[in-house]
Amino acid sequence: MSKARKRKAFLTAIAFMLPFFILYTIFTIWPVVQGFYVSLHKWGLMGKLKYIGFDNYAKFITDKHFWGALKNTGVFALITTPALVITAMVLAMLANRATKMKKSLRIIYYLPSVLSVSVASFIAKYTFTPYTGLVNGVLHSLGIIPASKELQWLQDPKLVWITISAMTVWWTIGFSMLLYLSALQDISTEIYEAAAIDGASKRQQLFSIVLPLLKPTTWLVALLQMIACFKVFGQIYMITGGGPASATRPMIQYIYENAFEKNNMGYAAAMSYVLFGILLVLSIGQQILQRRGED
Repeated sequence: MSKARKRKAFLTAIAFMLPFFILYTIFTIWPVVQGFYVSLHKWGLMGKLKYIGFDNYAKFITDKHFWGALKNTGVFALITTPALVITAMVLAMLANRATKMKKSLRIIYYLPSVLSVSVASFIAKYTFTPYTGLVNGVLHSLGIIPASKELQWLQDPKLVWITISAMTVWWTIGFSMLLYLSALQDISTEIYEAAAIDGASKRQQLFSIVLPLLKPTTWLVALLQMIACFKVFGQIYMITGGGPASATRPMIQYIYENAFEKNNMGYAAAMSYVLFGILLVLSIGQQILQRRGED
């Protein structure tokens, strides 16, 4: 290929990529740069007030509400991530079985994912509400709790995490289930046939073949869910508002409150970058653990 044709091909490629890079710079790169600039200032809703350097980053160290919100987010991640990974894997295995219900199960498992956060939160809130809620009604019918007792799913600091975590797993499990289902379908049937010929039971095939081959998908699902947990806001805000007594207030809600309720955009921007750093460290740590597991 001549130099002129190579130059033409290069310029053509640049012309096709340029619109994407322009839009990506305007809507992604520039807001990141602007956000860091804001974090270095005392900044209100009306604009910049004064430059304060890294004071906003030093402030969160002694902010007990920041650490409380970070703890709540960590608790949510520790509860929800393992629950979603295990449940998604089990549902994918059920949906992968050669039965007449196979297609119906896939639709049923994925269906909650199409709901908006407001609809899913509304369903969860009124499912777990005392006196008239479905969950307490079922527990009363089965005799698990006496008729005179009502479990306060949305007011008890311990039970409320069960409510939020159960709702989140139910609502978001569809995508993770599809990832596992795709991975299961990539496993050749010849592997199962060879294992059966060698006398491996279904249980042995599960623990010696299926689960090891699903490891890359498990790492991916766990990473995606962990990141999603640290970005949680909508369902908690709509179900509990961060209560009772800020017991479920996550990091994003605390950042939101500082930005739009306390008129402290600079501190909110600084906490956003701290949260980004935490997610970056967790993601890198997960990648290191995955590589060591593969080795």
